[in-house]
Amino acid sequence: MSCARVQTYTAAKISAAEKHNERKNSDYSNINVVPERIPMNVHFKSPGDKTYMQILKDMEAEGKVSRRGLRADAVLFDEIIFDVNTIYFEERGGYEYATKFFAEAYHYACEKYGEENIISAVMHADEINKAVSDEVGHPVYHYHMHLIALPVVEKEIRWSKRCKDPALVGTVKEVIRQISHSKKWESREPLLTESGEPIMRKNGKPKFRPSYSILQDEFFRHMTDHGFMGFDRGREGSTAEHLTSLQYQIDKDKERLAKIESNIQKAKIEYEPVKGISKTFQEIETAGKKNPLTGNYSVTKEDYGQLVSLAKEGITSRVKIHDLRKKEKHLQDQANQYRSAFNRLQERYDKLTEKCRPFLRGLEHFPDVVQRFIEHISFLLNEKEKEQRRRLPIARSDQDR
Repeated sequence: MSCARVQTYTAAKISAAEKHNERKNSDYSNINVVPERIPMNVHFKSPGDKTYMQILKDMEAEGKVSRRGLRADAVLFDEIIFDVNTIYFEERGGYEYATKFFAEAYHYACEKYGEENIISAVMHADEINKAVSDEVGHPVYHYHMHLIALPVVEKEIRWSKRCKDPALVGTVKEVIRQISHSKKWESREPLLTESGEPIMRKNGKPKFRPSYSILQDEFFRHMTDHGFMGFDRGREGSTAEHLTSLQYQIDKDKERLAKIESNIQKAKIEYEPVKGISKTFQEIETAGKKNPLTGNYSVTKEDYGQLVSLAKEGITSRVKIHDLRKKEKHLQDQANQYRSAFNRLQERYDKLTEKCRPFLRGLEHFPDVVQRFIEHISFLLNEKEKEQRRRLPIARSDQDR
């Protein structure tokens, strides 16, 4: 299944996305990131040594985009995450095929946003899919792309009534390239009934199809038109698939943890008899008689042979004990790491299961109804966002000049 989902960021929040996407963190909460593979991540467009915010400010200074009239907490950046299930790439060549796939996904995004408005596009190739890796018996990586873009639309600025020339009032003063997520993603495609009739709201105006649902259609159509077959169009409400994957990962982590704990017990069993090979100090000290004149000890031939043998075994035992102690510590560290990761996963899974329980039951028995419900909720959220914007004071300073 494919997925193209959009996340939005304000100026205050974009740095967190940048650190994740550009791998600027010193460590990662995502336990699936393999640091050694970070150099294999592919940039289709790189921000270079600038931050996302610096690039926006540079574009604004050059007159390429405008934040005129926007609130301090306005959405400035869109992030599209292009994702396809892991097996799809694994069955088709892995890294090389994924690179070609996301190169084409980048071309789609250029058509959607304009390449000049894209700040960064990077394919992550450094996140291992532990569940699939265990299933197939070798490391398998989950390829996906993070793309940061500015949602730019053309906006006409008109002369206001305060203009001294009455003939200019209402005419276009200038056209600016305004950053506006809501305008960029405004849907004008009506929702239709099964008979093809438009679905109307209480005020008599038509309901429109959620723009993110249209995005799924466009992305799927673009990729198939360019020869990438064998995957399904993404659907909203794919929580069930993610939940199943999370449960699978938890189950596999349980198995790994049990195996490591079993290895620890085996190491301890090996360690105990080796530790007992050496003779105690008391036994060695009493093996022989002291000559009162010379102060030397004399031992029987049998005791001497035994002491030599024990000395040799002691040297060998020290090496074995040292190696086994290192092995036990390594296994114990591994067990602690997996136990900690497992506990975090279990906590996430429990919360997610409880939150999604009613939704999953509905999805199981009435998938079509749930799909329509999700699209309706998305529509309502868009309407609520529009209403909130309408209630805010509009900055008129630039228009009133």
